[in-house]
Amino acid sequence: MTTENFASQAEILKLARVLGTTPERLSYLENVDAAELQAFREQVTDTLFDANLAALERMAMASKLVPSPILAKIAEKVFGPLLCARIAGLVDVSRGVDVAKRLKPPFLADVAAELDPRRASAIIARIPLDTVVEVAGELVRREDWITVGRFVGHLPDPTVRRALAVIGDEALIRIAFVLDDKSRIDHVLGLLPEARFRGLLGVAAADEGLWAPVLDLLTHLSDKRVEQWSHLLDELPPALRERVQETLGQAS
Repeated sequence: MTTENFASQAEILKLARVLGTTPERLSYLENVDAAELQAFREQVTDTLFDANLAALERMAMASKLVPSPILAKIAEKVFGPLLCARIAGLVDVSRGVDVAKRLKPPFLADVAAELDPRRASAIIARIPLDTVVEVAGELVRREDWITVGRFVGHLPDPTVRRALAVIGDEALIRIAFVLDDKSRIDHVLGLLPEARFRGLLGVAAADEGLWAPVLDLLTHLSDKRVEQWSHLLDELPPALRERVQETLGQAS
């Protein structure tokens, strides 16, 4: 399996989420370039978010008249996560942050699953660290790797570092596989101690089902990082070590 297959598989998983279908129904797209799949996914997302835009903008404008504590209650009890996600990118940033701080983490996790982080990046970056960590923990508990992966590129390093503490090794491998901005993988893994990276490899070695995502992860490491951790790669079981060498050879 080539590194291009890995990228296309990840994009199919994310596209299936947007379309509300199963990845198996989109398997015929595996040979389509991953960048083209991503562009299509973003076009579909834009179409969904821009539907009824005028009405959403009026709702966002009207929300300015409601005190934040009351608006937070209305958001949870009346609007629901989907409508909140649609409006999030249309409200004033400070207002959005103030409301988000008052929402319960499980509800914020529901909103995150429906949100296009590109439209609310400024709000996401300013949500209190403890709140983000709680939401990340809730999403990990739900095994919602795609949602976590969509948000990593919009969070500052201190928040990512704290969130990594509540994300287990298997979860981190699966999240990295569907990360929206794969260029962040090397940087994010650079925030981990060597012992944690050894743990990732150990989990992958013990579960052949994780080989594809961990091989994909390795192809996004810088040459410096691969050299830094080369002794850990040498500790892998022979079959996986051979796959790693083959995959890194293709990526170079």
